[in-house]
Amino acid sequence: MYEPIKGDDEDEVKKKKRDDDKVGDVDDDDDDIDIDVEMAVHSRSRASVPNKLEEEKHHRRHQQPPPQSQSQRVVSLDVFRGLTVALMIFVDDAGGVLPAINHSPWDGLNLADFVMPFFLFIVGVSLALTYKKLSCRAVATRKAILRALKLLILGLFLQGGFLHGLNDLTYGVDVEHMRWMGILQRIAIAYLLAALCEIWLKGVDNVNSGSSLLRNYRFQWVFASMLTTLYLSFLYGLYVPDWEYQIPIGISSSLPKLFSVKCGVRGDTGPACNAIGMIDRKILGIGHLYKRAAYARTQQCSINSPSNGPLPPGAPSWCQAPFDPEGLLSSVMAIVTCLVGLHYGHIIVHFKDHKDRIFHWMITTSCLILLGLGLDFCGMHLNKVLYTFSYMCFTAGVAGILFAAIYLMVDVCGYRRLTLVMEWMGVHALMIYILAACNVLPFLLQGFYWGKPQNNILRLIGIGS
Repeated sequence: MYEPIKGDDEDEVKKKKRDDDKVGDVDDDDDDIDIDVEMAVHSRSRASVPNKLEEEKHHRRHQQPPPQSQSQRVVSLDVFRGLTVALMIFVDDAGGVLPAINHSPWDGLNLADFVMPFFLFIVGVSLALTYKKLSCRAVATRKAILRALKLLILGLFLQGGFLHGLNDLTYGVDVEHMRWMGILQRIAIAYLLAALCEIWLKGVDNVNSGSSLLRNYRFQWVFASMLTTLYLSFLYGLYVPDWEYQIPIGISSSLPKLFSVKCGVRGDTGPACNAIGMIDRKILGIGHLYKRAAYARTQQCSINSPSNGPLPPGAPSWCQAPFDPEGLLSSVMAIVTCLVGLHYGHIIVHFKDHKDRIFHWMITTSCLILLGLGLDFCGMHLNKVLYTFSYMCFTAGVAGILFAAIYLMVDVCGYRRLTLVMEWMGVHALMIYILAACNVLPFLLQGFYWGKPQNNILRLIGIGS
């Protein structure tokens, strides 16, 4: 005879079984979740011979769960990641032809400006699922550090300047001009700090409401507030003095041309005199910054604005200066975007009902979008290059809307066939990024040529021309 263990009645047993059958409450690293409630077997004192039927039930009860009850991926997360990879490839290839979808030269948002926040948001959601259950914090910390180092080294190789142009078969980089920051480097920094927050700054309270969710992760929100305060204090509080830079004026000339930029201001958010560029020039060195600055496509610096073009008459002296869109101070707000994604992942972990998840996501999303638009209206413009606080709020809110919509379509309604390609791209996102977005595949094809390097496969198919 089977009876529930102490503290479990029949209603609780049914509720646990329904909760465990929900889609998306398990991730890749937690593959063994039991769906059976433990039962205690009590033999009656008057029974002298075991009942065969009861023995069979007992045997079936303690067998492993059927395959369909095993862990399931949050499919919408893979689809969202794949969609972001596809968007990145699209804007990289078509941005030069269609300036309206390319990165905004300075203030404002275009389609390409959503790619980076989407990636960071996805990293945060994934971390909440990965570290849902921790067996050892020290081991988890070591693994997080190693993974961040791998991303950092890979980013230095792919974006540090080692791979030259598509029409150049030479490789290598002068360390004095190597770019230290980049997309993968920024993701590595955000991933590491968000992972450490999830490992060490997580409460153990039971979560059954929105207020208890915030209370359980209050130290993470304190950390996010500290990062935001640090960013705003530096951006609007640091004094930016005059500065200089050099560029070569020709291949045959050995003397570079010197440009002087007049600043002497505090709290400026223009291209020339902002604190973010000053910090990168002081710490990283101006020779290690991104050479093709986005503001070179502004009206002050290009007669073909918003596309690249020759300098107009009387162009400012800063137009040809390097500026890194993935700089040090701007990466502080990128970490906050990752922490916002972590909050969306916490909702998946602690709320099992689809309606509860979407409801809490929409509350957070609405607050972020309204705050971002309100700050932009008050003068803190949406700016991807500076990664302003308003830009962080608005893009994270848009990411939340898109993620909730994909979750509703894929995980709730089950329209998975329509997104199989995006799901596959999401599972293999890093490989696709390396091959396509970082031009590794064109470089590999470029090595095969007929007679001389100029007659390579890329030229034959028109990519390298």
